[in-house]
Amino acid sequence: MFERLFGDRIFATVVTILVVGGLAMFTSASLGLLARAGETPWHIAITQVCLGLIPGVVAVIALRFVPPHWIEKSVLPFYIFSILLTMLVFIPHLGYHTNGATRWIQIGPLTVQPAEFLKISVILMLSSYLAHAKKKIRDMRHGLLPFALIVGIPSLLLIAQPNTSTTLVMGATAVALYFLVGAPWRDFAIILVTAVAGLALLVAIRPYLLNRINTYIHPSHHALSSGYQIQQSLIAIGSGQLLGRGYGQSVQKFNYLPEPNGDSIFAVYGEEFGFIGTVILIALFIAFITRGFMIAAEASSVFGSLSATGLSLLITISAFLNIGAMLGVLPLTGLPLPFMSQGGTALLAALISVGIIINIAANRPKKGK
Repeated sequence: MFERLFGDRIFATVVTILVVGGLAMFTSASLGLLARAGETPWHIAITQVCLGLIPGVVAVIALRFVPPHWIEKSVLPFYIFSILLTMLVFIPHLGYHTNGATRWIQIGPLTVQPAEFLKISVILMLSSYLAHAKKKIRDMRHGLLPFALIVGIPSLLLIAQPNTSTTLVMGATAVALYFLVGAPWRDFAIILVTAVAGLALLVAIRPYLLNRINTYIHPSHHALSSGYQIQQSLIAIGSGQLLGRGYGQSVQKFNYLPEPNGDSIFAVYGEEFGFIGTVILIALFIAFITRGFMIAAEASSVFGSLSATGLSLLITISAFLNIGAMLGVLPLTGLPLPFMSQGGTALLAALISVGIIINIAANRPKKGK
């Protein structure tokens, strides 16, 4: 019964643990805002539930029962809609600007981040195209050029916001799919050179990127400025020791960690649940992508296989980039921790991705047939 309803028992169980545990962790981390003047944690919590969790669960259930061919037919309209929605952030008085970036649309008291939907639409669009053109992708006219068009236009919009971290996650996932279907090494070399040159140009014209790299290399040199977040994160995680202080008992979330319910939520988690807890969380994300890949391998169509692979990668890459940044092994990216960090749009997008993967799992060919 469970298998029939949710498509894949193990995958659905892992997602349920991540979502329920993420909501509990978000609640604990948000309590740290009570000690900060001007913060409104209850408004943030309500937004997380009403904009992210509730419509996300509805989306998972709806997508589970949608005929698979409906999803593929909706890919192009969704891709165009996501591009147009993302362009709205550049309209004065509609786009919401904060921390040097314009990534949100202001709708009354709510803000929506279109990039979360854009990256999903790019992966689905690329999956749909590659599913039909995989036998011809060694020809640049049917391979590299369409790839550059599908991924390039959204990437330029994201870079203009700027939203470099989302561009990198989306781009890395797209490249993985492209080579999964047999793209030639020639294309890999062209993409690599283009990516390195583009990143070097961005570092040259956007000082904050170079600053993040310098902070990553020498975090102790900027302990009270750009390195403050990583220093406080390491203190929080180290304070957790083996078993953690206990749920809700984090000290660093009060007036120390920047954005304790946002980018820094893993540090709060590490302080409250310790080394054992962080290992369990990492194991859950590994289980998530492993099961996602297994669903992809058994999918009934090439489009389904590529989509499940790409969406699993999107979520897991984001998770490990966030975790790596909080541990100081990767530069800070500003990426949220999926299913946990503040961001109703991010949670909704993650659950939409889960719904599509569950649909693919539920429509796998029956074993023995």
